[in-house]
Amino acid sequence: MIPGGPATSPRPPEHALTPARAASPWKLPVVLQPHQNLLANYLLGSLLAGPGFPILALIRYFKYHTLRYELDEEGITMRWGILFRREVSLTYARIQDIHLSSHVVERWLGLARILIQTASGSAQAEITIEGVQDFEAMRDLLYSKMRGARDTKVDAQAKPAALVPGESEALAAALREVAAEVRALRQELGTHAVTPEKTNG
Repeated sequence: MIPGGPATSPRPPEHALTPARAASPWKLPVVLQPHQNLLANYLLGSLLAGPGFPILALIRYFKYHTLRYELDEEGITMRWGILFRREVSLTYARIQDIHLSSHVVERWLGLARILIQTASGSAQAEITIEGVQDFEAMRDLLYSKMRGARDTKVDAQAKPAALVPGESEALAAALREVAAEVRALRQELGTHAVTPEKTNG
């Protein structure tokens, strides 16, 4: 410490300076493109095609370079393709279940597939998200959006419909009229009650 200078505290270790990892690294809306490791996974998988390797590798190469995932507050959209453009959109309310799947090569590359299923009855996933290294954060984000959409739907169904001020006044007047008629009917029945006949002695 320099005499007369301000006191300095010892520096914390480097690992203490690392900020905690956020649950979701994306701020919606966001457009994501796959990690470059997905291209390596595609090319390694194309080797299994044998003589068809060049064709399959070319198809997957173009898919990798055109694949995009768009997430917003309503749902997720997946787009890919050049000559034959494909697009699949899915709202969070339609999501039924989410699974993570990965084989040996994907785990070696730090990748996993996020399989999103709906209640359509199909055994295959509606959308398969590939090439996202933060796949666990992506799965948690989709789960939270799915649960939020379901809670909003349940609250909307459970909330009774509000009456318009004019309708509530008309309903109150009708109830008062029915109550008055019931009272009048009771009084009339009371006056016409059957009395026992007197017998002459």
